[in-house]
Amino acid sequence: MEGIPMTSHRIDCRDWFIRLLKAEHRHSLFELGCGTGIEGREFVRAGLHYTGVDLSEESIHLARAKGLDASVASGLSLPFADGTFPAAWTMSTLLHVPNTAIHDVVSELVRVTAPGAPIAVGLWSGEDEEVLNPEDLDEPRRFFSRRSDETVRRVFGDHGTVEHFQTWPEGTGAESGPGAGNWTQHYQFLVLRTP
Repeated sequence: MEGIPMTSHRIDCRDWFIRLLKAEHRHSLFELGCGTGIEGREFVRAGLHYTGVDLSEESIHLARAKGLDASVASGLSLPFADGTFPAAWTMSTLLHVPNTAIHDVVSELVRVTAPGAPIAVGLWSGEDEEVLNPEDLDEPRRFFSRRSDETVRRVFGDHGTVEHFQTWPEGTGAESGPGAGNWTQHYQFLVLRTP
């Protein structure tokens, strides 16, 4: 259940974000959608205090087995006080949040991070459509809210300042995203700076 290996783009973004945190003297971060703790372990190796949450009890069990501070929680109701974390990270998670709830989840992320904190976000793009993944064989199939670059900038810009935004094209193999090649998409990586 370790999932797909991290792509070189994702590793580069993570390393860049770690350098940003260290340059700003931020010594810990929170991850929404931590999965089994693959990236959490790398943040800890970089000397950062790490806290992760995920909806999957099985994933949290595996993350804890790696020694990570991880718990089951929903992005709609995070079990932390206001301003607890100096930074946050969420990759390929918020694309599973429907448009009806995305502002609530981003508000929660902003709430639990300190004023002026950087929040790194990664998403797979789309044409502003909500769909079920055609490559999933088991029910329920995974839900995706596939947002355009313009929509992503607007949604996150409503909650702070989007100070970094980059994209890269979908590749093949490990560099490919969901949809089994049926979707035209690219990866979106941004940093939202909280007010």
